[in-house]
Formats: sequence, C-alpha cells, structure tokens
Amino acid sequence: MVFESLAEKLQNALGKLKGKGKLSEKDVKNAMREVKLALLEADVNYKVVKDFVKKVKERAVGHEVMDSLTPGQQVIKIVNDELCNLMGKTQSKIEFADSPPTIIMMCGLQGAGKTTTTGKLASLLKKKGKKPLLVACDIYRPAAIKQLEVVGGKVDVPVFSMGDKQNPVNIAKAAVEHGKKNGNDVIIIDTAGRLHIDEELMEELQDIKDEVKPNEILLVLDAMTGQDAVKVAESFENKLGINGVILTKLDGDARGGSALSIRAVTDKPIKFVGMGEKLDELEPFHPDRMASRILGMGDVLSLIEKAQENFDTKKALELEQKLRKQEFTFEDFLDQLQQMKKMGPLSQILEMVPGVNSKQLKKLNVDDKELVHIEAIIQSMTKEERLNPSIIDGSRRKRIAKGSGTSIQQVNRLLKQFNETKKMLKKLGKMEKTMKKRGKFNFPFFQ
Repeated sequence: MVFESLAEKLQNALGKLKGKGKLSEKDVKNAMREVKLALLEADVNYKVVKDFVKKVKERAVGHEVMDSLTPGQQVIKIVNDELCNLMGKTQSKIEFADSPPTIIMMCGLQGAGKTTTTGKLASLLKKKGKKPLLVACDIYRPAAIKQLEVVGGKVDVPVFSMGDKQNPVNIAKAAVEHGKKNGNDVIIIDTAGRLHIDEELMEELQDIKDEVKPNEILLVLDAMTGQDAVKVAESFENKLGINGVILTKLDGDARGGSALSIRAVTDKPIKFVGMGEKLDELEPFHPDRMASRILGMGDVLSLIEKAQENFDTKKALELEQKLRKQEFTFEDFLDQLQQMKKMGPLSQILEMVPGVNSKQLKKLNVDDKELVHIEAIIQSMTKEERLNPSIIDGSRRKRIAKGSGTSIQQVNRLLKQFNETKKMLKKLGKMEKTMKKRGKFNFPFFQ
C-alpha cells in the first residue's frame, strides 16, 4: 500500500476520536501527539510536521469542532484538508506552450529512474493526443542513449540522438529544430545525471535551459530516499529553477516523507508519480485524492478513471445483459479478469475503495498471484468447459489442475465460487422481478 505505515498510524490515531460524542482539548492534544509521531516516523521534514500539527490543533479546538454533532469526523476532515494543503491543494498540470512545440527538460540524479520516467511521460502524453519526441542528451552514462532508444521503441515514440561525441547543448538545439520540422508538439529532453550535485552538472543544465528555453523543467526524484529527495529538490530549485517534481517508486514507499515535504520545503508541486515499473505506470498527482487514500477514505475518482481507461464499454454492456439473464460463463469471467489486470496491482485498486483501510488490506492478504492462478485454471479449460462448467467431472478437474500448474483443490475452490456467484445472481434477478411487480425500486446492479 502507498504510505502503508503512515496511513496505518494516522488511521489509528484519528480512529480513537470517531466514536466520541464530545471532544475535550486533552483528546485533541493526545491525538495530535500521535499524528506528530506518525509523521516524524514517516520521515516528514521536522519543520513541516511542526507547522502541520499547529494548524490542525488550532482548527481542532475551535468552534467548528467543539460545537459540532460529530466532532471526531470534523477533526478527520481538518486533517484531510491540511494534508491536501501540504501537498499542494489541487493537481498541478504541465503548462503547454501557446504555439507548439512545448519543451520539457527532465533532470535529476543518477538512479532516480529519469530515463525510464522520460519514456513514461512520453507514453502518457501520447495517450492524450500529443506527438512527443524524446531527445538523448545524456552523453556520459554508458548505454544511456541506447536505453532511451529502447524505451522510446516500447512506447512507440521517436528518439532524436546525435551520439555521445556531440555537446548536449547542440543536441538539444538541433532536436528542437528537428521537432518543429516533423510536427512534434512536445519535445522531452533527457539530460545527464550525476551521483551527486556538482557545479559541472548544474552549469550544463543551465546552458541547455538558456539555449532552448524549456516551458517545463521537471525534476525526477526517488521517493524511497525520503528527506534526501527533499534536499535534492531544494538544491535543484536554488541552482537551476524547476517547475515541478516527478516522484518515482511511490508504490514502494511505505513512509511517504518526501511526498509530504517537497511542496512545503521547495514551494514546487509534485506533478506526476511513478506507481510501478511498467511504462504505463505514471500517474498525475492529485493531492486531495492522495490525502483521502492516506486516511483510508478511498479514491473513487481515480478508480473510475482507471476503469474507463481499461474497460471496454461495449463488452461491459454485453456483460450486463448476460448477468440479467444469468448467462455468465468462465469466458466472460476470464475477459473481465484480463481487463481488471490492466488497472494495476489488486492492492492498489482496493486502497482506492472507500472504507478499506490499511488494517483491512492486511487482513485481506491481497495476492496478485491468485489472479494468475485463476487465469491459468480457466485457460486450461476447453471452450466447452468454460461455457458449461457443469460437465467438469473428476478426471477433467485433474487435467485442468495439471495443465495450469495448480492443485485439484484450487480448481475445486474456483468452481465452487463460480457456482455460488451464479446462484447469487439468480436470486438477485428473481428479487428484481418481484420488486418490479410490487412497484418497488430496482436493484441498481440490474438497472
């Protein structure tokens, strides 16, 4: 889970206030002490924590809470509001040029995932209807140019390169001219990184900036490095000037210190976050949605967006008709499973569901391997077996288990769950018919 340890501690601290009919200043003080410890343990900048707790405490002992019918809920709302403010209130988007091309300069230290992120950004912008061009300006790191070309090939975006003997400033300048001639409306420059910040690196980046005058300078940071990422962001802002940050490896960051500190320390927004290694796992950063997820309140909008991107509308309507008539088969189940897998890891999807907090996610013990096993079992069935599971006898179960690399028990469990689902759908269908006859409401699932 994103920010797992921080989310769990904050949810525990604020959960103690929920059931209370009335709150005293002592209750708020105790809760804020726990919130403060949770944020410090999450590696959030000390000054940021101090200011955050002060703001929450001032609002929490005011009239909006003490005179409220649900004071516990009000405190949670205040924490949610202040978390949003801390991370930048609203989504910060790329500022596109009035007349193309828009030039985006990517910078950062080695190891943060800059080149891969450059490809991810190109892929994301391509989906939005843009025609990006990637530019290989890292002439120092061995195979950096080749890496960008491989990434560009995977996302089907052209790469401009002049080899590793040319000056990066000249490469960037030539790339812009090339992009203009070829109708590229976004030019993304992958610059060189270093293991640490030095004058030579900053001078080169400043020269590229002066030559091509980028519309956006985006700093790529590794979320796992915590406060080190914040210090790097501060240095790049002071010496180069940046427009925003892309945080990589956020899916593996259980603490979240960098994401909660960067905006407050540098006054620069997080624009995108990397949520996995795949080239389509870069997401726009929404402070309000992230705050909601940290507090276990879900992220319905992101869930809907993911579903809209990955689910076929026509197939969804066909499935609805089949569910109405209780004609749902393993063919349909496999199709839905494959579409759902495109949305990302199951644990990430579940944490977007309102009410599913960090404790519940741990109890669920979500394992994406289970989905792989289910998929393998269904794919080991014949077409006839998928359409009519009732014909699957003992010998067929044995063959399916062997073919899918699973056990007979796993096959039996899936068949049992499938039959129970069909029975439930049948019952809902009958209830809907009864309700219609009596003139009562319809079940939304069947509407």
